[in-house]
Amino acid sequence: MDLRHLRYFVAVAEERHFGRAADRLHMAQPPLSQAVRQLEADLGVELLRRTTRRVDLTAAGHAYLERARAILAEVDAAAHLARRVAAGVVGHLTIGCVGSATYSLLPALSRQLSAELPGVDFSFRGEMLAPDQASALRTGAIDVALLRPPVADLSIKVLPLRSDRLVVALPADHHLAGRAQVRAADLAGVDLIVHSADRRSAMYDVVLRALRDARVEPRIRHEVAETSTLVTLVAGGLGAAIVPEPVTALPLDHVVYRPLIQPAATVDLAVAHRADRSEPHLARTVEIIRRSVL
Repeated sequence: MDLRHLRYFVAVAEERHFGRAADRLHMAQPPLSQAVRQLEADLGVELLRRTTRRVDLTAAGHAYLERARAILAEVDAAAHLARRVAAGVVGHLTIGCVGSATYSLLPALSRQLSAELPGVDFSFRGEMLAPDQASALRTGAIDVALLRPPVADLSIKVLPLRSDRLVVALPADHHLAGRAQVRAADLAGVDLIVHSADRRSAMYDVVLRALRDARVEPRIRHEVAETSTLVTLVAGGLGAAIVPEPVTALPLDHVVYRPLIQPAATVDLAVAHRADRSEPHLARTVEIIRRSVL
């Protein structure tokens, strides 16, 4: 059945007049009358009762009009939805965040994504280490990741965002807390809290490299998976920690942050997704993240 015939019938049924319906449809009256008669022939029922002055609906016509309106509404809704999907303004995405991004970026980013893409349903997973994020991207548990490179998996597309400076988190009563800045060499013999080596944290390698470049043999006392736990242990006086500067957005009593110098090291932040995914709403989300973070 031609959907145009349904639209023609609805117009005639609502106008109760072929001439007015033809004007509404911007077409001539004879092909309109022919199309409606073809519809009746296809159905095998009379939908309209015609007189010289007006057109009335038969009982079958009344019933058919109700369903025809519903069908056309669904067709229009489907077209509208398809256009919105193609424009990347509807869908669902789960975003995974490394610990420091969870505190420093996620509050503002979630608001911006909701404002610019209100039709996309976003959910977030915080405190994820990069290896866990890569695994979750592969399985589809998350769709987009804010992570610390490197990511060796070629099936994952990684787009650099920025480099974050490293700072030292210290207990407020620590002997180094009174300094304006801390050298890596100053951490010789200091109890350290680091991200877990067993979980293959990118920060673990960054911290050890910074210390060893300064010829400091690290004295690691605790390894943790979550950045919030790491800073909490610092607040408890259990040691110092080298962390990305955005972690300072997580204020805790009894913790102070000091710039790390000599070396003034940095750690990269990137946005990643599976290379075989190109849905419009995912692409728009990545672009908003890049624009927001840069």
